Amino acid sequence: MSSIAAPQARSGAVRAVALGAFLVVAILAAYAASLRGEFLWDDDLHITANPTIIGPLGLTEIWTTARANYFPLVLTNFWVQHALWGLNPLGYHLVTLACHALAALLLWRVLVQLRVPGAWFGAALWALHPVQVESVAWICELKNTQSAVFFLAAIGCYVRWLNSGSGERERVDRPPLAHARSYALALVCALLAILSKPSTVMLPVVLALCVWWQHGRLTWRDLGALVPFFVFSAVAAAWTIWEQRVNSGAAGAEWAQTWPERFAIAGRVVWFYLGKLAWPADLIFIYPRWQIDTAQPLAFAPLVAMLAVVGGLWWWRASALRPVFIAAIYFGALLFPVLGFFSVFFFRYSFVGDHFQYLASMGPLALAGAGLTVGLERMSPAGGWAYNPRGIVPVGVLVVLGVMTWRESGQYLNKEALWRTTLARNPDAFMAWANLGDTLAQQGRQHEAILAFRRGLQLRPDDPPVHNDLGCALVMIGQPQAAIPILERALQLKPGYAEVHNNLGNALSRVGRADEAISHYEQALKFKPDHAEALDNLGCELVGRGRLPEAIARFEEAIRLVPNSVKFYRDLGTVLTRSGRLTEAIVQFAEVARLEPAMPAAHAILGNALAQAGRWDEALPHLQTALSLAPADADLHGNVGVALATLGKLPEAVVAFRHAIRLRPEFADAHGNLAQILRSLGKNLEAAEHYDEAERLRQQASRRR
Repeated sequence: MSSIAAPQARSGAVRAVALGAFLVVAILAAYAASLRGEFLWDDDLHITANPTIIGPLGLTEIWTTARANYFPLVLTNFWVQHALWGLNPLGYHLVTLACHALAALLLWRVLVQLRVPGAWFGAALWALHPVQVESVAWICELKNTQSAVFFLAAIGCYVRWLNSGSGERERVDRPPLAHARSYALALVCALLAILSKPSTVMLPVVLALCVWWQHGRLTWRDLGALVPFFVFSAVAAAWTIWEQRVNSGAAGAEWAQTWPERFAIAGRVVWFYLGKLAWPADLIFIYPRWQIDTAQPLAFAPLVAMLAVVGGLWWWRASALRPVFIAAIYFGALLFPVLGFFSVFFFRYSFVGDHFQYLASMGPLALAGAGLTVGLERMSPAGGWAYNPRGIVPVGVLVVLGVMTWRESGQYLNKEALWRTTLARNPDAFMAWANLGDTLAQQGRQHEAILAFRRGLQLRPDDPPVHNDLGCALVMIGQPQAAIPILERALQLKPGYAEVHNNLGNALSRVGRADEAISHYEQALKFKPDHAEALDNLGCELVGRGRLPEAIARFEEAIRLVPNSVKFYRDLGTVLTRSGRLTEAIVQFAEVARLEPAMPAAHAILGNALAQAGRWDEALPHLQTALSLAPADADLHGNVGVALATLGKLPEAVVAFRHAIRLRPEFADAHGNLAQILRSLGKNLEAAEHYDEAERLRQQASRRR
């Protein structure tokens, strides 16, 4: 018998590997479009502008301060990725997608452990369903995909521990060391899942469901084994509730629903998510935010219907509906943190979001996979759907879902595409208008941004951030006077808003109200001491007042906070030059050239500083580099000419000055410098012509002044 079993085991292993590989390839194909995507909304808070990722903070702050938010293990992952490939979004997309693929494989194996029919098909349905696109294509939702890996690993280890007695429950009271290791691994994976995303706090409920599914009942011993998991979850839940209110700001009128309203919302949320699983059409990044009127009895209809279904399933829990009951309880348990009973910041925009049901959707989709598999097998008992023409149904379903997922991924390619797609499907999405305006402003399309901000304010006229963004955009297009009342309104709506104080300072500075500008920059720093931009702006204003030592201190602090800002280094270098500290200024300008090696101005400013310090042999290469990057710049040709002449390279200097004059015939200094060199070379007649031209141009310029 062993000679027969061995080939069968090898055949089963080969088939499992083939199915796993096919599932991974299908996932890669379905989400391929998302790999070209850029960083999106909130990715700046998590990665591109997060000081714990890009510096100057790091792992210590991630694990020991509130900057970790509530997913330190994900931020650690981002920290490692940034160390490996910087801010190239492709690497982040690949890691997120790899976690999703690994989660799909783990889900398949867990379903196999639980003896769920059609385990592979159920996992594939979940992995390829379009509602997962938001979690996979949006980089910061690595929180979902990474936590899912540990969540499923914990379930797998726990089920292995449950089965360690070969199905004899009496033998698991004191499992041997190898089996105890499975329990310990489950506990470790549970902790890692919570550290990745606290929505996994419902894991103990899922483990209890696994026990119930396996053995049909729960004993006190079963509950005792789950106590450590419940302790982890209770601590994480308490922390998350506090964090959402205090750190994320989920407090105020937008989260002040009454308990009847919250129950009405919960009922509607459950049916909404089930509807999107059954018919994944019109998926939207920001769904309309429902208006709940509890004075209307129909507002509670979804809740009543949900309770009636759950009650019926409980009544028939020992019947053929037992799998449906288990899937329903799993679905409700995993959705519980986002049903509306707890304040979540995202609820400011909508009570639902596709990424909220990433884990919860495993239950209904696994049930759908099992139901279709069993149904097809009953129609073709001799072979099963995999060997029957009816197998086209599951394959067809997966192909359709995969194509829908591939198409849906297209809206996540960049911020503008995401917001415009959202607005096409939900024109009243205030947040989408605000973020579209912000995206356009970052692209320098300020006039378009202003239109988007004004549309956002029509939908929500009392929103301080959009007033701030609109005011900032008006300053950028040269309308600071128009920006001032808008920014002042933002401060009325939200006193102590550091960003508004900073932008109002900018507006006041541009209309000549320097003292008021300084006051607002100082207010910004009072409310947000690490506001690097306000520090730099204050420094610039202090320079204008001649308070150079104070300005230098502000610029140095700004650089400490944001060590990769070209503007901060340039501003510090400029004021150090004015203070006569040229050697220190050169160090700052060298950083400018290092950070922007392809910018001609970066090399030019360093070259000019070196020349001013008399270090001509060092200055010339930088000036020539700048010239190679901007060959049509007459001033650069002139500066290179001066450097060449100073180093005694007169023929080359002549060529440089001639280029400068050809590009700008009225360049008086170039005529004068060329005249001096020509005279030293004995070309007195030509030198005289350039002397005369230089003098004529200078007199002409003097008369204009």
